[in-house]
Amino acid sequence: MRFTASILQKIATEIGAKVLIEPEYELIGHITFRNGKRTVFDNTRFNINGFGSANLAQDKAFSNYFLGSLGYRVTEGKTFFNDKICRKVANPRNIDDGWQYAKKLGLPVIVKPLNLSLGVLVTKVHNKNEYYEVAKKIFNIQSALIVERFYIGNDFRILVLDNEVIAAYQRIPLSVMGDGKSTIVELLKTKREDLLKIGEKILIDLADFRIFKNLEKQNLSFQSVVSQGIVVYLLDNANLSTGGQAIDLTENIHADFEKLGINITKDMGLRLAGVDILTQDITQPLTDYTLLEVNSAPGLAHYASLGEKQRQQVEYLYRKILQELEKG
Repeated sequence: MRFTASILQKIATEIGAKVLIEPEYELIGHITFRNGKRTVFDNTRFNINGFGSANLAQDKAFSNYFLGSLGYRVTEGKTFFNDKICRKVANPRNIDDGWQYAKKLGLPVIVKPLNLSLGVLVTKVHNKNEYYEVAKKIFNIQSALIVERFYIGNDFRILVLDNEVIAAYQRIPLSVMGDGKSTIVELLKTKREDLLKIGEKILIDLADFRIFKNLEKQNLSFQSVVSQGIVVYLLDNANLSTGGQAIDLTENIHADFEKLGINITKDMGLRLAGVDILTQDITQPLTDYTLLEVNSAPGLAHYASLGEKQRQQVEYLYRKILQELEKG
């Protein structure tokens, strides 16, 4: 059974609730509490967040605008649209305008879909050819993309429920470590197989053009054999769903960053959120940061896979969510 469904089924049994899970995909479920109240869930999406706030969080451009207006240090960027939208919208910004804006910001820049999740097609772009390649790939599946300034820093997620930070961890992009005998593709296949044992969908695509480009920039290929202990980074985005790794910092997060995560969640009108920021170190007092985005349906399977302690934290979170939903 999928991770979220299995955890919810376990907790529901403990609190006397009944769970009905759609059997084919095991993503969607219906929960009936002892008091007769009912709720549904869709993988990591619960009725704990308001519909409007959750939708706002999904649109990276709108949430950036509002959070920036409230004084948070958001990424600098603009939205650009495909030809179909440009023909309908007054004063449209098209794919070519996006390239001009990228040059104005200064290369490299980040190009990403407006409202997709899981790090899909998030790409660090260094030149014109790369820009148009990724822009066209994004426009093949949705109508808008964001071009934003590239920021240097470590990637962290702060997981918040109401006034409590449930977990905090650093996210490290997909990489492999050389053993002196295996090729990069062999190491990557082994890593993908290990990650799939978690029971959630891992989006490590061996045909991902971003991996090829990162290898090329390092004068490597899938057939290269890397020396023992040498780490090769394959993606620029640090999403755990694309094979990234997590370092748990829950017990060491500084109070400044706890407060930041809680305030951002509240100001988005959310109760549950994964707040993603770039900074040097969340265990030290806050001096500078860049808010990447706010996720209203954070996935936790990869964090829980770090160990029993982390799994217990996830169970604690889901137990609290169900208790709040039962109260209504």
